[in-house]
Amino acid sequence: MATAVREQLAKAHHSAVHLEMRDSYMLDDPEFIAWQAGKRLDPANRESWWRSWLDVVVEATSRGVKMRRLRVVSEPVTDYIRYEYDVTFPNVEAGEDVRWLPRSRAGDLLLPGLDGWVMDEQIVILHHFTGDGQWVGPRMEVRTDPALAKQYLAAYEAAWERATPHAEYQPV
Repeated sequence: MATAVREQLAKAHHSAVHLEMRDSYMLDDPEFIAWQAGKRLDPANRESWWRSWLDVVVEATSRGVKMRRLRVVSEPVTDYIRYEYDVTFPNVEAGEDVRWLPRSRAGDLLLPGLDGWVMDEQIVILHHFTGDGQWVGPRMEVRTDPALAKQYLAAYEAAWERATPHAEYQPV
């Protein structure tokens, strides 16, 4: 996870929400490539799937920061989304609340044009990707903008209410 998110999450007091709306990211990611080749995480072997990001999540949630991640996805899902679904249980184990919203159920919602985070209703971190899901400069743009945060949160909350919790969602 990029430094900007880690830095802002370390400062967060009560909330961190993350909106993901792409059907694929970093298709050249070695973990995704390994998953395509058949590698799967073993829930019984925590050492095999615990990673540094999860320490950040545990630290934040132990301070009382409520972390939520919402993934808006097309169905049928892409291989990348199927991969994300398969590797989400560690995020949940670490304390993130994750939900999935099929794009077909979001047609009347006004969602932001960029993925991003909102921390404590004040800080917005916008993610910049190319059309094929690769980071593009400036990668992440940190804005202290309560008005923008309010807009993002309004869209996020409307989508969150329709979304399915990770434990109940089955990719189609």
